[in-house]
This record gives sequence, C-alpha cells and structure tokens, in this order.
Amino acid sequence: MSKPDELLVDVAALVESGNSNQMSLTVVAGGAVITGRLAPEAVWRQRVSEVLADSAQLSEFSAAFTAAARKEGQPTHLHFHVARILQGSVGIPETGGMYRVAIEDVSAWTMGDFSYSDR
Repeated sequence: MSKPDELLVDVAALVESGNSNQMSLTVVAGGAVITGRLAPEAVWRQRVSEVLADSAQLSEFSAAFTAAARKEGQPTHLHFHVARILQGSVGIPETGGMYRVAIEDVSAWTMGDFSYSDR
C-alpha cells in the first residue's frame, strides 16, 4: 500500500471543509487520466443519489449513497463531478461523470483540468 501524497490530502480536506465544487484537478490513477472538479463527499453522494433515484432500473441503489459521509480523520478519496476520463483527444463521457478515486491510488496530479479537442 502506498502512502498518500500529503499535499493532495490537504487539498481534499480544503474541498471537504469549504463545501466548494470549483477546485479543478487532474489525476493519474491506475493508468487512467481523470480530469474534472472536486466536490465534497456529501455533495457528491447527494448528486449520485439523485441520479440513481431518477432511474427506473437503478433507483433501489439510491439509498446506499444517502448514508452519512465519512467525517473523522483525513479524506481518503477524491470525489469528482463533471469529470472525464481522457482517452487520446477524447473525454469520456462527453457530458462528464461522477468518479470516486482513492487518494492512495493517485500516482500523479496537477491543479486544473485538461482540455481536449478533436482538431
């Protein structure tokens, strides 16, 4: 098990404490490049719960995301929204997704999100 980057943990803690979803971040985790905005875990959980509740096939899973978010200690995960996995010059999905990434799995990161185009 790797030791999480203390600076990245501090960034995640600031996002958690401020309830802001404006921090753009790009990470490499498991070989994938994920870019988007960080959200506090509670905000992220609420949004995922809403999306699932609106689905005829997946609504029963909505309740799993309404459970209380972890509060004690340092954050262990990054919660991305409006995020994309970068594959070449394409971002998947086009509209952005909701990703949860373990901080200990991040091998590289930078502030800001990457743009991509098909030009």
